[in-house]
Amino acid sequence: MNTMPHYELFIAGDWQAGSAGQIMQSQNPADGQVWATFDCATAQDVDKAVAAAKAILDDPEWRDMTQTARGKLLFRLADIIAENAEHLGRVETTDSGKLAAETMAQTGYVADYYRYYAGLADKIEGAVLPIDKPDMHVYTQRMPIGVVAAIVPWNAQMFLAATKVAPALAAGCSIVLKASEIAPAPMLEFARLVEQAGFPKGVVSVITGDAENCAIPLTRHKDVDRIAFTGGPETARHVVRNSAENFAVTTLELGGKSPILVFDDADIDAAANGLIAGNFGASGQSCVAGTRGLVQRSIYDRLVAAIAEKSKGLVVGDPHDPATHLGPLCTQAQVAKIEETLTTAKSQGAKVAFGGVRAGNGQGNYFHPTLVLCDTPNTETLKVEMFGPVMSLLPFDTEEEAIALANDSDFGLGSGIFTQNVARAHRVSKRIRSGITWINTYRAISPIAPFGGFNQSGYGREAGQEAILDYTRIKTTWINISDDPMSNPFVMR
Repeated sequence: MNTMPHYELFIAGDWQAGSAGQIMQSQNPADGQVWATFDCATAQDVDKAVAAAKAILDDPEWRDMTQTARGKLLFRLADIIAENAEHLGRVETTDSGKLAAETMAQTGYVADYYRYYAGLADKIEGAVLPIDKPDMHVYTQRMPIGVVAAIVPWNAQMFLAATKVAPALAAGCSIVLKASEIAPAPMLEFARLVEQAGFPKGVVSVITGDAENCAIPLTRHKDVDRIAFTGGPETARHVVRNSAENFAVTTLELGGKSPILVFDDADIDAAANGLIAGNFGASGQSCVAGTRGLVQRSIYDRLVAAIAEKSKGLVVGDPHDPATHLGPLCTQAQVAKIEETLTTAKSQGAKVAFGGVRAGNGQGNYFHPTLVLCDTPNTETLKVEMFGPVMSLLPFDTEEEAIALANDSDFGLGSGIFTQNVARAHRVSKRIRSGITWINTYRAISPIAPFGGFNQSGYGREAGQEAILDYTRIKTTWINISDDPMSNPFVMR
């Protein structure tokens, strides 16, 4: 007889029930059935996690650990993550509906993020300043910024957690990781690996719960020094307001409506693959989904035909089945939003080339991959982030028009360009207001490359060498090297 998994909160190195006894259920998006339960944190539990995180910063076990030793702990954690990639991936698939092939591969690659920052842990350097006072020796050090509150959504959570947890720990911070109350199981499984790696108790806590009882008390907590948030713009506005209570340094990664520009000299096959990857990969549940396809008019019909032909064989079904290309969406609310948005788009004159309806036998949150052909940039599917497998195409005539359409958005996270003209690729990339541009490819990531956006896609960067510095503060030390005592401060010289 199988016992339904139940997850407690991981606070200060111990597993414990939520103080209010609130239990939530997690549904399997593939069949709509409850498969696990979990405790929810309250403000009291948040206080305990933050207090432990603050205390460990002054505990010699963590405070005096060398940067090299911290790096070795992260290397150990990376190895444990890699060893458990299949298990973590299957848990994430059951909890969120993402393809098992993707979750397992992504988790395995996430280990490299921890290795990357493990290697940087003892490369955080200060400087001796060429100060303009001959009797002073002045140097700087980068100190851990303090207690970090990391808030991650349910999609790509192992990756999104790694971009926060890895640099924070490498810099010597402590961290309270708040998992989404939608599909939090992978983050709570991750907590077991942190425990196994041997980090001192209190360095990492993992909690989950609703906004009022968990997220708000965490982001406004007086002892939180830094907030790293991934989510939507509306929630981010609350996070920013909350940070006024503690003046925590804040970074925001807020998703977007990324454009993919296809010029008439592009390889049609490659462009079709890029648009399919950017829209139907992860069932469209990606912050960098390329949902605004902008196609030069002279090749528009050819590209539509290529996309339609390549999409014929896409299989919608069980996310654990290796033959499946698109699994279920995480929530029923996403399916309803897609249907509502498509209805509005069709009333605006848009045509659904294929898809546009639910998939499956009535169980689970399945939706067919969908292509929408648009006549105007004001079409609803070109404006709304649906978080589902819906691709919209809009024709353009000139390079200038393409750039204008690409920048006609409140967001600016990712963008794609398909062209064989190298000069055009650089020229257009420079003018598109997005934090990331992929040329003749799409959705590639690396721990070495910064990740973040412009406009309402947020501010700050995750991944890359400089990200670790965002988890530090500069401390300046002045030393009087003169043999003479300090002079009378009231005698000016």
